[in-house]
Amino acid sequence: MTNLETDRHRTVNADHAHGGNAVYGLGLVGALVYYWQQADSFGGHLAGILKAVVWPAFLIYHALRAVHG
Repeated sequence: MTNLETDRHRTVNADHAHGGNAVYGLGLVGALVYYWQQADSFGGHLAGILKAVVWPAFLIYHALRAVHG
């Protein structure tokens, strides 16, 4: 594979990743707003920030728990 083919392959793969990043970013902001509003202390706000960063893990966990009981 030549350098030109490698660069083109890398560019095509990078273009497909932007959609997922946008969805994750919007979800991050939404989760941050939700958890921030639920918090009533400094520790709650700190936990809300951490939860907002890993919101996909919560989503998958609860989805699988609902499916498998």
